[in-house]
Amino acid sequence: MHAFNLVLLAAGLLVFTSLLAGVISTRLGLPFLLVFLVAGMLVGVDGPMGVSFDNAQLSAWVGNAALAVILLEGGISTRMQTFRAGFRPALLLATVGVLLTAAMVGAVAVWVMKVDWRYGLLLGAIVGSTDAAAVFSLLRQTGVRLGERVSATLELESGLNDPMAVFLVLALIATIKTDAGVADALWLLLRQVGFGAAIGLSGAWAVAWLLRKLPLTVEHGAVLSLIIVSAGLAVFAASGLLEGSGFLAIYLFGLRVRAGAEQAAHAASSALDGFAWAAQATMFLLLGLLVSPRDMLNNIVPTLAVAATLIFVARPLAVWLCLWPMRFSRRQRLFIGWVGLRGAVPIVLALFPLMEKVPDSYRFFNAAFAVVLASLLLQGTTLGWVARRLRVVLPPETPPPEHRAVQGRLTLDADLPLADVCGFFQLPLPQGGGNTLRDWMTDKLARDPVEGDGIDWSGAHFRVIALHEGRITRVGLALAPKAVSAA
Repeated sequence: MHAFNLVLLAAGLLVFTSLLAGVISTRLGLPFLLVFLVAGMLVGVDGPMGVSFDNAQLSAWVGNAALAVILLEGGISTRMQTFRAGFRPALLLATVGVLLTAAMVGAVAVWVMKVDWRYGLLLGAIVGSTDAAAVFSLLRQTGVRLGERVSATLELESGLNDPMAVFLVLALIATIKTDAGVADALWLLLRQVGFGAAIGLSGAWAVAWLLRKLPLTVEHGAVLSLIIVSAGLAVFAASGLLEGSGFLAIYLFGLRVRAGAEQAAHAASSALDGFAWAAQATMFLLLGLLVSPRDMLNNIVPTLAVAATLIFVARPLAVWLCLWPMRFSRRQRLFIGWVGLRGAVPIVLALFPLMEKVPDSYRFFNAAFAVVLASLLLQGTTLGWVARRLRVVLPPETPPPEHRAVQGRLTLDADLPLADVCGFFQLPLPQGGGNTLRDWMTDKLARDPVEGDGIDWSGAHFRVIALHEGRITRVGLALAPKAVSAA
């Protein structure tokens, strides 16, 4: 137990310190997730603590499980309105866009790294997809408010392009090891998409039906989140056992559970967000621990060439070509091209060749890690600035107080639809808010409500004034008084 306590103490202090550093880093404009990668590198073999860790199998297991939880949370938090707004452009970027990006990066890798074309394409496929964790995290962290179509396209693309990247990596590994042909690759794609979609959608239908039947309310958010996470991981694993895409399965599972059991999904959203953050922290720390900065620096020139091609040429050009027929403006295409954030997905995918013992695969792992660092440092720190420079940021939705239809203090029924309340009082509708005023307030408080609890929202103050058996029944609303113009 002494050794166990030492390990637990070290792990707890490492995560605690990383979280505090991450909070401080956001004020400096640095991506929160970057801190966890750096922390893992500092603890690793070339860092001050010198911990030797080279278990690619364990890292791949943890990475895949963590990505599954992150994609599940991303699917659960996506409204159907968002899905409809961004599905077509996101699907095109997640398929054709990934192929174009992988091809362009692969061509440069063949030239600068002096490798066979199959190995160059393998590296291109590894770094070809954007990362759901990085995109979701930075969009929320920067606080920029994008147009619905742009925001929906970015979020959906980052969830949908992982299966295509996984397929390309597996197909190229098979080509390298067994000389598999085009027919084998097409059969692999059919299995990945077919089984992944079938298992994800059927599992979501069953779980959504079950959630509607269970006697659980918004107060049981923790239990609901555990049900959703455990079922989602089972769907992910079942799809993998049948050689389907677990990433596609669990993302579709989250989307359809949200659509089929919205109240239960919303009640579980806070806890799911916590699970996703824990998964991100664990995954980034472990992947940072696995890399060797010294080996990474030995090939820094070709790696930087690959990273520069990806960031400045391949991603923008692929986005421009894919979105050109979709009637996105020039500024929107430029912005989406810049927000091609890479995160843990490329690093996890780079572990696949290591586990399959592909020759020289550790070189690709270091290259993928360096590309991710470059993407987070360059694209992640400038996301808000680029959005403002390209003028794709929407103005605040809150109308000035003098234009509100109603001022003063009122008492509202907690069962009122949240959309109706916000619409009537000319307030912006909270993202991810529940169906009713009660659901939204309970979710924002993130604990059992008591009389007197208050929430400030866009110049309005909502206050709990009556409860029944722990449930909010009456809500007080105070609006700012009408501004008086100077004479």
